[in-house]
Amino acid sequence: MTPGKAALLTIALALPAALVQAQALAAPPRAVPVEVGGSEEWDACGSTGRVRGLKADGDGFLAVRAGPGADYAMLDKLGNGRLVYLCGSRGRWTAVVYAPAGADASACGVSWAIAEAEVYRGPCKSGWVNTAWIEVVAG
Repeated sequence: MTPGKAALLTIALALPAALVQAQALAAPPRAVPVEVGGSEEWDACGSTGRVRGLKADGDGFLAVRAGPGADYAMLDKLGNGRLVYLCGSRGRWTAVVYAPAGADASACGVSWAIAEAEVYRGPCKSGWVNTAWIEVVAG
């Protein structure tokens, strides 16, 4: 085999490994599910908040993400005034549960005690939002 062909073969064999590594580096982080409950005395999500402070000349929405950070996939968009249950936090991010637009929030099942902490599985939506855009209104 000529030196040129050997060099091309080496590059061809290394290319798939480099592509796999690049994809792994670019992949979004794994989702972090919202957990609720963990007390026999307190509501599963202890507070209620309202989205506030979004500027009309900005994005105009608060991104709901799959985990506590901007690198996580965006799941939904919430506007000013939207009510959410506040279920926990990590740094500047708050885990929320919220009813679909126009639905009754009491159906979310987090406004009473759940003794053991568990991953929220519905019927409402859940995710993580930047705490800077949430005003606590109860709890």
